[in-house]
Amino acid sequence: MGRYIGEADRTQSTLFPESLDDWVDEDSTVRVIDVFINELDLRVLGFERAEPAATGRPAYHPATLLKIYVYGYLNRIQSSRRLEAEARRNIELIWLTGRLAPDFKTIADFRKDNGAAIRQVCRQFVVLCRQLNLFNEGVVAIDGSKFKAVNNRDKNFTVHKIQVRMQQLEDNIAQYLAELDRADRDPALVLPSKVARLKERIGRVKEQISKLTAMAEQVKASPDGQISLTDPDARSMTSTARGTATVGYNVQAAVDTKHHLVLAHEVNNEGNDRNQLAKMSTASQAASGIENLTALADRGYYNGPQIRQAEMAGVATLVPKPLTSNSRAQGLFDKRDFIYDAAKDEYRCPAGQIAIHRFVTKEDGLYISRYWSSSCPTCPIKPRCTTSKYRRISRWEHEAVLERVQARLDATPEAARVRMQTVEHVFGTLKSWMGPCHFLTKTLPKVRTEMSLQVLAYNMKRVIKILGARKLLQAIAA
Repeated sequence: MGRYIGEADRTQSTLFPESLDDWVDEDSTVRVIDVFINELDLRVLGFERAEPAATGRPAYHPATLLKIYVYGYLNRIQSSRRLEAEARRNIELIWLTGRLAPDFKTIADFRKDNGAAIRQVCRQFVVLCRQLNLFNEGVVAIDGSKFKAVNNRDKNFTVHKIQVRMQQLEDNIAQYLAELDRADRDPALVLPSKVARLKERIGRVKEQISKLTAMAEQVKASPDGQISLTDPDARSMTSTARGTATVGYNVQAAVDTKHHLVLAHEVNNEGNDRNQLAKMSTASQAASGIENLTALADRGYYNGPQIRQAEMAGVATLVPKPLTSNSRAQGLFDKRDFIYDAAKDEYRCPAGQIAIHRFVTKEDGLYISRYWSSSCPTCPIKPRCTTSKYRRISRWEHEAVLERVQARLDATPEAARVRMQTVEHVFGTLKSWMGPCHFLTKTLPKVRTEMSLQVLAYNMKRVIKILGARKLLQAIAA
């Protein structure tokens, strides 16, 4: 081999270390996993078989199986079959389990049967981070991202998808019939074998149309107008950034802006984030233990009642308002040009006229007040204000809450940048770890369990990076 580093002789007898512990570094991640899980009260957390049965074949201790999963997700090994193989050949995992090697079915059943308890373990690590004062800045960034389910796009049906597919099939039949007509007019133009294939294709297409017709009835009967065959809980969701649809789940996360740790997360199958702000804000508040928490979110979270609910809980929100009015685009004054006088409950328009309160109406469960000025018909700048007879202004009964949020946002111009640099980085990291198909399990409860394991692995890796393994070990054992 010349002057290269020489290989060891495979037939040479060697003496392994007397202790398996010698093969694992003092600051190895597996030691953190081992100590953290050993400190948990698995019975209180709700793990099955945390109390051994008096009779029957002895089972694996839940701590052993939990260690296998946490190690697996820390090292991007989510498959139970791959974990089974690693438990037999991976020195760190052999050390972690004490040379125990459960089969893949036992490993998979543990995740399936202990979903709620595993999610509690993720929360327990957040509690540990709180005890280590890692959330003392009191600012979180909230966002949602679409994660792919096992369900393929072709196995997800909506009314629109079925209509498009039916039209494609009908166009195919028309094309095949045109070919058959050509063969009838002049048999020499089309081979007999091709005629047989065309008839066979027409039969298959008609069968597909029949199946789609039956599926259309099922889709109309479903509550949200969708059916997924592989994973019944997966839903087709449009991604605003890409403009494409993803069949999967909406993962919500609240991330600490200082250390980029996930304080709270949730998985749902709703296509938008409009009803998630209050839930994620209060969950972050409880996880961090900080009453006066500040939450950053994007326009997708702008929802009056949700913002008010978060503000009433003590969370200061910074959510930009989406500009849905066309007035500014048409060269007209928009609502921001009208000044509200809270003491008199009236608006002053750009022309200096007063728009007084007229009546209250209820829209979508919200009480909305209407204002306009009697001077609108004779106003000299009316063409710059409205094309209607009167410029009507609407105001929600709790609009003052939204005005405080806007004032807070105007005073914090860097809020959007901080949010993007915080939570979107976390989503990018998690999706990279999870691979092309993000989830391996089906149905919402199992997907939530899988996401909790991913978040636990992410948080654990982050804290080891921040504090170091040895310092974290000392904190856990303290």
